[in-house]
Amino acid sequence: MFWFLLIALVVVVAAVTLFVAGGERGDVLPEAVPDRLAGPLPADRPAARADVEALRLPVVLRGYRMADTDEALDRLGAELAERDARIAELEAALAGARAAAAGTAGGDEEPRPADPRDIRDTEAGA
Repeated sequence: MFWFLLIALVVVVAAVTLFVAGGERGDVLPEAVPDRLAGPLPADRPAARADVEALRLPVVLRGYRMADTDEALDRLGAELAERDARIAELEAALAGARAAAAGTAGGDEEPRPADPRDIRDTEAGA
């Protein structure tokens, strides 16, 4: 019983001390600013590799802030789909140009499949 009373006394003294020490300043803590996406992806141009590397998603108690994370992933997914469509369009145009060139050359050979390196070489030369 003695130990119980001693522990209870220590707890009460500690609580009173914290209450008095905390209340003397009279300062009130400022409202916490919600953690938001610090550097969102640029809206005026497509996201570059550096933008994705610099992206820091806000953290909450149980992981990342869902709305900001979903927004960033949706944006990146849309840009990747747009780039894939553009690559497919360029590959189709290249295959058509090769077929036309093979047809005018009079060769009976079948056009070879488009190679992405050829597209880059063609764009670099243009």
